[in-house]
Amino acid sequence: MINLEVPVKDMDLTKLKAGDVISLSGNILTARDQAHKRILEQGAPCDIEGAAIFHAGPIITNKGSEDEPEYEIVAVGPTTSMRMNPYQKDVIALGPKIVIGKGGMDDTVREALKEHNAIYVVATGGCAALYVDAVEKIESVDWLDLGMPEAMWNLKVDSFGPLIVAMDSHGNSLYD
Repeated sequence: MINLEVPVKDMDLTKLKAGDVISLSGNILTARDQAHKRILEQGAPCDIEGAAIFHAGPIITNKGSEDEPEYEIVAVGPTTSMRMNPYQKDVIALGPKIVIGKGGMDDTVREALKEHNAIYVVATGGCAALYVDAVEKIESVDWLDLGMPEAMWNLKVDSFGPLIVAMDSHGNSLYD
């Protein structure tokens, strides 16, 4: 398994091929439909250059108060990525290098990955309790007005995976 540091800065992702197994260490951002839409309408609330964007709606509890929240992550697993097809190519153009999700994505995403030297990796559905073990802490949250699952969570992770490269930066896809 290849461990990548995120955000990905000056890394040649062309060495990775569809079928490779990776893990991620550093920070990943969760973003579902509404967060993708808002990124395109308003811009990202944080730097997404080189980011790993995870199609996930984590389960979060607040052990603090509304005024002084103390968020704790309970589970985080992938959601169906095809729902992000209308937004993903334009979000990729803004700089993220790794998209994490579940299931296939369309040819607009495949072309965006090629054009911007990015990859799409899949996480195994049903492993939300396993993946949460790699989350060291919640660094921040943006757009809570969208609701907890749709908010953009910035998660500090160590060896987050296994993740399978499903679409590489050469246009290859495991879904062909």
